[in-house]
Amino acid sequence: MVHAGGRPKLFKTVEELEEKIQEYFAYCDARVVQGYDNKTNEQFAYVSPEPYTMSGLAYYLGMDRKSLLNYKNTEEFFHTVKAARDRVEMDIDRRLNDKGTFTPGLIFNLKNNFGWKDQTQQDITSGGKPILGGQTNVQTYNGNSQADETPQEN
Repeated sequence: MVHAGGRPKLFKTVEELEEKIQEYFAYCDARVVQGYDNKTNEQFAYVSPEPYTMSGLAYYLGMDRKSLLNYKNTEEFFHTVKAARDRVEMDIDRRLNDKGTFTPGLIFNLKNNFGWKDQTQQDITSGGKPILGGQTNVQTYNGNSQADETPQEN
């Protein structure tokens, strides 16, 4: 059976989506990693939180990243997806300052997924007022050039 509005949503209610999103964050926070001690030849386990990502969240929810972002286009799911997205962005932002983190990858993620920019701005004004552009008229008198600058507003 074909659904009139395209493929039916995986989550019928906001509460259902919120619960699954919270499960993802709890899963990431409680990730256990296996280690090995070369001196004692013993294995050990330790908690090492997994970084939050939008693609990781989407995978956990059973969809792709674009499908997850499309949920925010629905009024009822907008705030839920925005809150999850903000939490992922905050985690990435925080990790920018961690030693040993591959910072260029985080910067790439923030620029491409969250609209961050490397931007330099120059204020070309004079006392808060625009600088007037000039027009130069060159007139020739007996073989000699003479410039006449006439200010014009842009």
